[in-house]
Amino acid sequence: MRKVKESLMEEAVPPPARGEEEHLSLALANSALALPGGHTLDLLSTPARANHWLAERDLAPLDAGMREMCAAQLRAMREQVRSLFAARAAGLPALPAAVAAVNDAMTRVPTAPLLKWDDESGPHRVTPHPTSAIVDHALAALAADAADLLTSPDAERLTACGSSPCNRYLLRHGRRHWCSTRCGDRARAARAYARRTQGPDA
Repeated sequence: MRKVKESLMEEAVPPPARGEEEHLSLALANSALALPGGHTLDLLSTPARANHWLAERDLAPLDAGMREMCAAQLRAMREQVRSLFAARAAGLPALPAAVAAVNDAMTRVPTAPLLKWDDESGPHRVTPHPTSAIVDHALAALAADAADLLTSPDAERLTACGSSPCNRYLLRHGRRHWCSTRCGDRARAARAYARRTQGPDA
């Protein structure tokens, strides 16, 4: 029964919010969804789901064999990125811990090929094999993308979806403040209902 319920909830996942295609960090922030009826759906809730999410975005191989510790690191980064996005969208100061987490993830992996020296090939440059530190490389890529987004002109368009209970972020386009057509329809229906129930004297 639980699997059927989870499957139905996954079918309720809206299409990517505006900006997710260009910014992996926006997709990360939106990987935990608040759905109508008090339901939630976490696309990183298990190691297998986290592995699948990373693989869909070319950040890990499908057979990476993700462990719970790795999935937990990804979920923790999501919360830090969401905190930064919330601060930026509301025009508030960012939490220092969130800034530190993003910077730590970016500096944990080498950004340039390293110098190696051995008897057979002498000095040469190599890039560490990503499968030796898949999660660190993925976190670095996601953190760098969040930093890029927050410091780019696109940051002016970063906003939270204006349809309750949705908790996703998007890059605003014109006056549109909804992450999907479904959320827009729900917000318009809620406004129409409020007008009807308030009556002409409201």
